Amino acid sequence: MFERRLDVEHAFGQDVAMTRTRVRRRRTLTVLAILACLLVTGPVSRAFAPHEPRAPRLVYVVRGGDTVWTIAVRFAGGADPRDLVDAIGRRNHIDAGAIVPGQTLVIPALA
Repeated sequence: MFERRLDVEHAFGQDVAMTRTRVRRRRTLTVLAILACLLVTGPVSRAFAPHEPRAPRLVYVVRGGDTVWTIAVRFAGGADPRDLVDAIGRRNHIDAGAIVPGQTLVIPALA
């Protein structure tokens, strides 16, 4: 009458033997699921992140006889070009007197 003992695995329906292969497969599938979530999370979060409108990027190729001052006057739109001269120097990591023809300069937008 009391031949069979009641053990925990039998009581909860866990009478299945756990083999090493099964444990390895479960771990592998778990790692793959986590990696898949991480791969999807990055692009999805970037897609729904609020985007700041970027200022248009102006690129200017230096011609013979150009100086940073003349380039700044051309792009300042009638305003004082001194701030733009400084901004061009900082943005392009150059000295104002060290530009050469053919060099490409990024003209930053002033706020």
